[in-house]
Amino acid sequence: MGKEKGEKLTFQLKTPKGTKDWEGRDMVIRDKIFSTITDVFKRHGAVTIDTPVFELKEILAGKYGEDSKLIYDLADQGGELCSLRYDLTVPFARWLAMNSSVQSIKRYHIAKVYRRDQPAMTKGRMREFYQCDFDIAGVYDPMLPDAEILRITSEIFEALGWQGRYTIKINHRKILDGIFEVCGVPKDKLRTISSAVDKLDKSPWAEVRREMTEEKGLDGDVADRIGEYVNLKGSRDLLAKLSAHPTLSANADAKKGLDDMNLLFDYLDIFEVTDKVSLDMSLARGLDYYTGVIYEVVTEGSAPPATSGAPSQEVAPKKGKKKPTANDPDEDRSSDPTVGVGSVAAGGRYDELVGMFSGKQQIPCVGISFGVDRIFSITKARMEKEKATALRLNEVDVFIMAFGGKGFDGLLKQRMEVAKELWNAGVKAEFSWKVKPKLPQQFKQAEQGGVPFAIILGEDELAQGKLKIKQMGLPEGHPEKDGVMIEKVNLVPEVKARLAALAEEAAVADGAARIKIQDRDDVPNEAPAIPTVS
Repeated sequence: MGKEKGEKLTFQLKTPKGTKDWEGRDMVIRDKIFSTITDVFKRHGAVTIDTPVFELKEILAGKYGEDSKLIYDLADQGGELCSLRYDLTVPFARWLAMNSSVQSIKRYHIAKVYRRDQPAMTKGRMREFYQCDFDIAGVYDPMLPDAEILRITSEIFEALGWQGRYTIKINHRKILDGIFEVCGVPKDKLRTISSAVDKLDKSPWAEVRREMTEEKGLDGDVADRIGEYVNLKGSRDLLAKLSAHPTLSANADAKKGLDDMNLLFDYLDIFEVTDKVSLDMSLARGLDYYTGVIYEVVTEGSAPPATSGAPSQEVAPKKGKKKPTANDPDEDRSSDPTVGVGSVAAGGRYDELVGMFSGKQQIPCVGISFGVDRIFSITKARMEKEKATALRLNEVDVFIMAFGGKGFDGLLKQRMEVAKELWNAGVKAEFSWKVKPKLPQQFKQAEQGGVPFAIILGEDELAQGKLKIKQMGLPEGHPEKDGVMIEKVNLVPEVKARLAALAEEAAVADGAARIKIQDRDDVPNEAPAIPTVS
């Protein structure tokens, strides 16, 4: 109903639950993440595509296992039944099936996806969020594309400055299926039991076992045998012991998966990624379309604290708000200590998804998706903890300012001329939009934007064909603290030379920081014992 004239609107002005507006410092951090990821994608020869934000409902149906309940269905308005996309993988497979002339492609796609999940906003668990996907489609020799994707993953997190503070957990769907089979899981329960195992990063084994037996009807002895395997973690030593296990190696699925993983580790050694990888038998990836190697990237904050269940660790909800629970799907669980950020990237091989749409030729695919909002939440928390230097809110390199004495007219046209000259040379520049700005106000504007250099114009200096260039933020006592007078005709080469020197200085400092990689203690040096299954 409409409102009478003068009557106040009564609705609450807010964003929908699980969504947020982005601005200022947060946008700067997020855009830096985007550009870093995109640079790595392009380095590896990827091209980009775009797909609609919603798909036909039947396209998404049956692709996500138990997570299908999180899909946003759109209201039927007399047309086609549609749903908001849940990820970028299924739309890519649909695109491949529609474009049969494309038999191989390296593609990346950066876009928003939608899930009606229980949000935890400050931890990057949202209902509308960005994914950055990289996928390789086509028929290639085994594990070569898979290895390159893990190399890409390592390059991205190193480029983001995470300096080894992350782990790429890997596993193989066929190894898991083989373990389930030798433990006695009926074939019709393989996927549903796999979904239960995938919750081990959030829930203790006792809870996962209860789900298997009480909710999914698995025999308790079978669940106990599975438990002996899915808690194993290690590296190549664990893979060697699994490969030598007589019962597993006799299972066709397990043997195929173990052979794949041995080959993958050979390639990861060459790509210098092995030290960042952990073979984790609890990793299952609940989505139904995975067929081979699977992986997730985790870091501190991905999982809730180990003592999160203890009353002393609980965080009280804000006054007037009820404590968030799993039974309240709309409540923001940011203050719930039992909730972590989750994985910051994940993916795997899906060789049969395209064929589900085309009904014809299969196009094998393997890919990974980076959760930008989760990466953002971890990055921002680290910056606050490490008291990182202030971020620049724009990319302006030069601020043009002017000063003068009695009768000063602001030198507006001269400032505009200098700005035009710098813009023509491709230099990012700005000036005050006041006719007669005060010098302190101009410096304040430059400082607020984090602009590295100022060009200062004075009437007497301009009359001599000169102006001053000043690097902002130099310490007291520095010989160039007050700036350096240069010839106006040399403005562009002088500015470009100083910008290049500043960039080189930053690169050297960044390289020195990267040399100091923290010791890793999350991958055991010795593989655990492999259980015996009769």
